Amino acid sequence: MDDAQGASVYGASLAGGGFDFSKFVRQPQTIVRLLSWIFAMVVFGCITTEGYINSSHSAEAKCIFNQNDSACQYAVGIGVIAFLACVAFLVLDVYLPFMSNAQERKYAVMADMAFSGAWTFLWFVCFCLLANQWGGTHDVSGIPEDAARATVAFSFFSIATWGILAYFALGRFRRGVNEVTIPTYAEPPADHHTPYPPTYPPTAYNPTTYTPTTYTAYPSSVPDMHQQPPFTSNPQPQGDVGYQPPVY
Repeated sequence: MDDAQGASVYGASLAGGGFDFSKFVRQPQTIVRLLSWIFAMVVFGCITTEGYINSSHSAEAKCIFNQNDSACQYAVGIGVIAFLACVAFLVLDVYLPFMSNAQERKYAVMADMAFSGAWTFLWFVCFCLLANQWGGTHDVSGIPEDAARATVAFSFFSIATWGILAYFALGRFRRGVNEVTIPTYAEPPADHHTPYPPTYPPTAYNPTTYTPTTYTAYPSSVPDMHQQPPFTSNPQPQGDVGYQPPVY
């Protein structure tokens, strides 16, 4: 059932909380499951040990419920499967608090709910069948009547126990769906009363004075090959100096 001292998901404490055996045994769900286990064992045990007898004029053993072998086979099948299912679900109840995934817990609770509901109906069919066949048995000589009555009675008790298990599983499923929520991001609303952040005065700007670098001419001892000759006012003509044009 629910963990009264802390948070729980699908009827089991959160993963990492440990396992308390004494608390697990005292849970109503565990007690009812153990009762269902015992009732199933009584039903198929009575039929397998004393449910078949042979008459004085036949060597073939027949079912004590109106010699209907189908009734005995049905009760044995339902009882054996219920016996094994109780063991499996007890182990699952122990392992459930160690499941860290909520989806896995959901599937486990759904399996318990579906199986318990189905076996509640099947035990009801078994009770009706055995009661009907026992009511039609007229010759009860040599028949172990106590075993027959115990089979019918514990079939009826199994209807109640498996119905309670289905109810417990349904309650755990509903609580689990309400407890498990998917976190969604929602932007917080703007607070109009929040003051603006403080402003800071700008720092004083001190420009740096730029001083150009002066360069000193470095004298060179190499003569300038491209230096022009000194300027003369009367340049000498080039070519033949003594040439005179002819006179006609």
